[in-house]
Amino acid sequence: MSSINFNPAVSRRSLIMGLAGLGAAGVLAGCNSDNAGSGSTSSSSASGAAFKIGGIGPTTGATAIYGNACKNAIQIAVDEINEKGGDIQFELNFQDDENDAEKSVNAYNNLKDWGMQILVGTTTTAPCVAVSSETNADNMFQLTPSASSTDVIGGQPDADGNISTPRKDNVFQMCFTDPNQGAASAQYISEQQLGSKIAIIYNNSDAYSSGIYNSFKTEADTLGLSIVSTTTFTDDSATDFSVQLNDAKNAGADLVFLPIYYTPISLILTQANQMGFAPKWFGVDGMDGLLTVEGFDTSLAEGAMLLTPFVATATDSATQDFVKKYQDEYGETPNQFAADAYDCVYAIRDALEQAGCTPDQDFSDICDALVETFTSSDFSYTGLTTAGEAATWSDSGEVSKQPMGMVIENGEYMPLDA
Repeated sequence: MSSINFNPAVSRRSLIMGLAGLGAAGVLAGCNSDNAGSGSTSSSSASGAAFKIGGIGPTTGATAIYGNACKNAIQIAVDEINEKGGDIQFELNFQDDENDAEKSVNAYNNLKDWGMQILVGTTTTAPCVAVSSETNADNMFQLTPSASSTDVIGGQPDADGNISTPRKDNVFQMCFTDPNQGAASAQYISEQQLGSKIAIIYNNSDAYSSGIYNSFKTEADTLGLSIVSTTTFTDDSATDFSVQLNDAKNAGADLVFLPIYYTPISLILTQANQMGFAPKWFGVDGMDGLLTVEGFDTSLAEGAMLLTPFVATATDSATQDFVKKYQDEYGETPNQFAADAYDCVYAIRDALEQAGCTPDQDFSDICDALVETFTSSDFSYTGLTTAGEAATWSDSGEVSKQPMGMVIENGEYMPLDA
C-alpha cells in the first residue's frame, strides 16, 4: 500500500493519489459548564510561571468519547511537559460544551475570564466554527485537534471557487479537513479496487458528513468509480436505516461508504446483518469508537476499514508509550482524537519555545508569535499522528502530514496492510 504526505494546498485542488487518514469530528454530549471553575484545571508539577492553556469539548453525554479523549490526552501531555521542568510550563482548564455552539462560546468566554492564553479546541465541528469566529476577533491562538470543517479555518473555496468564510488567520488544525478525508477515501478505494459498485449513506443534516460526502463524490466521479446508490438521513431519523440499506442492496452495492459517526454506523451494521446484506464497509475518522458502542455485536464490524491519523496497535515506541500511559491512567485504549490532542499540546510547546514566548505576554502577542512560527518554513512537528514524518502548516491553517489507515480485525483496530 502506498502512502503520501497530504499537502492540503495540493490535495484540495488536484487531489494527489494516496492514502490519507484524518481527523476530525463533532458529536453530541451533555452537561454544560457555567463557569471556569467547573472545568478541569491542572498545573501539575509546573515550576514557576505557566502558560494558561484552555480546552473545550463534549465530556458528557451519549458520545462524549471524543471530548473525553481530547481532555485526557491534553492532560497527559501537560503533565509530561510540566514534569520535565523546562522553560515551557502549562496550566490547563478544560470545559464541557455539550457539542452546542452557544454553550461552546460561553465556555470560551469563561476561559478568557480565567486568563486563557492559548486554546486547544474545540473538539467538535459546529462549536468550533462558532468559537473560531470569537478567537479570530480576539486574536487568540487556536489549534483544534479534531474539528475538520473548512469553515473552522475559513478561506477555503467551494466547488465553484467561491470563498464564503474568510480565512481566520489565528486558527489551525491538527486534523485533516473534510474535503481531504472524502477525496482520500475515494482515492484509496480506487487504488485498492475495493468495490465495483459503491453505495453511500450520509447525514445531510450534519456539515461534517455532508462535506466529506461532497468531496468523495467529486473525486469518485473523477476516478470513474461507480456509485450505484446515494441515500441520506438526518439526526432525527438516525434509528431506522432499512430504506437506505435496501436501496444499496437492490443496487448491487459491494462496498458502502459511511462518512458518518460510529453510533449510526453500529445501527447500520446491525440492521444490514438482519437483512442478510454483507458488503465491505468503509468509513472515515467518525467510525473510530465503533467497538465501544454498548450492546453492539462487534463481530459485525470485522473487516470494516477507515482512514485515520493514528492506530493504537502500531509498534513504534512513541505510540506504545502513549497507549500504555493512557491505559494506565484512564483504563481504556486511546483513539485518534486523543492522539491528535496530545500532538496539539506538544506542537504548541515546540512553537512557543522556538518563538521565545514567555507566560507574562499578552495572549494576542502570543498569538502573533505562534502564527508566525507555525507558518514558518523552518518549523515542523513529528508526533503520534504524523507516521514518523514531519508535519507542517501552511498559512491556510491546514496541516500537511503523513496519513495512516486501519481495519478492524479480531475486535481490534489494526494498521491497514499490516
